[in-house]
Amino acid sequence: MRNPGDFGLDPLSTPRPGKTLCDQVRIYSHAEALTLLRTGLQRGTFSAQERDGWPQNVWAVTERGEPLEAQLEGQGVYHGYPMPESDPFREKVLERWTRP
Repeated sequence: MRNPGDFGLDPLSTPRPGKTLCDQVRIYSHAEALTLLRTGLQRGTFSAQERDGWPQNVWAVTERGEPLEAQLEGQGVYHGYPMPESDPFREKVLERWTRP
C-alpha cells in the first residue's frame, strides 16, 4: 500500500503476492476510500445483512470503473478492497452502479 499510515496501518514488511490492494485501483488516501464508502451507502449498494445496525457489505465503483467491496469489521469500521475479476458478483455491482 502506497500510504498505509493514512489508513492507520503499518507498512507490510513482506506483502503477500496476489493480494488485492487499493493501490491497484489508484486509491491512495483514506479520504478517497471514505468517499467511496459513503457513496455506496447513498446509492443503496449495500447488503441487507446487518450487524448492530451496520450493513455487512458495501459496494462502490471507482471513476475508472473498478468495483470495490467493503466488509464490516466493527462498529462502523470497514475494510475495503477491489473485487477480483473472478468474483461473479462483480458484474452485478457494475450493473447496479450504472442504474439511475
